[in-house]
Amino acid sequence: MSTENLSVLPPSGKPASLHDSARGSPEPFDGFQDLVKDINTILGPSNGIDSAGVDVEELKHVLAYYNSCEEEWSRYALADSSRAYTRNLVDNCNGKSNLLILVWTPSKGSPIHDHANAHCVMKILKGSLTETLYAWPCESLESSGGCPASSESSCPSTEHSCSFSGSFEPAALNIKRSTTYDANGVTYMSDRLGLHRIQNPSSDEFAVSLHLYTPPNAAKHGCHIFDESTGKKSHVSQCHFYSQFGVKA
Repeated sequence: MSTENLSVLPPSGKPASLHDSARGSPEPFDGFQDLVKDINTILGPSNGIDSAGVDVEELKHVLAYYNSCEEEWSRYALADSSRAYTRNLVDNCNGKSNLLILVWTPSKGSPIHDHANAHCVMKILKGSLTETLYAWPCESLESSGGCPASSESSCPSTEHSCSFSGSFEPAALNIKRSTTYDANGVTYMSDRLGLHRIQNPSSDEFAVSLHLYTPPNAAKHGCHIFDESTGKKSHVSQCHFYSQFGVKA
């Protein structure tokens, strides 16, 4: 399967056939392309999730509303069993967001990582994925009293806010929770909530997920990965896509 593709009305209320050709023959309904259009409509010409007037819950809603159909997104889902997962660019939205399909090799997963001060909305398109949420290293310190986080409502802050100053000894990261999401499940993540790792629990089936990142900070500047046993972080680049718009890079 290495480098080959994996082979409801939307919230906008649009009809199944969106376009009529010059000959009057309607194009077949494609819910995935409708989802991409809906995301772009919500974000508008210049907004990201963190912009005024753009609601995280609205984006979660449109992703949840889409009923995954493999025929609609399979051309973007390029897999490579020699890697833990592949990052496949579907759309760069308005230049302030990236929409990616990630294909997860059986029994593999991501490192523990942050989100480069950006939002991430994730939907499972196929299979199941397990998310393990970790506290920041500074949250493990009993003397720190925890790390206060911003709590704006519909447009929450992405930033991890920490009042602890000083050095601390290496210590294992604390697990906050572990959740397995099945096909069509949707979740949200940002640095305000902590760190996380995504893993494919299946020993023989690939899993596929859709991720909306905004702003696309990790793609531009990289992010940090963390050692589970020490809390030590390292900067890594995330600028390379395995494929772009259905074409292997």
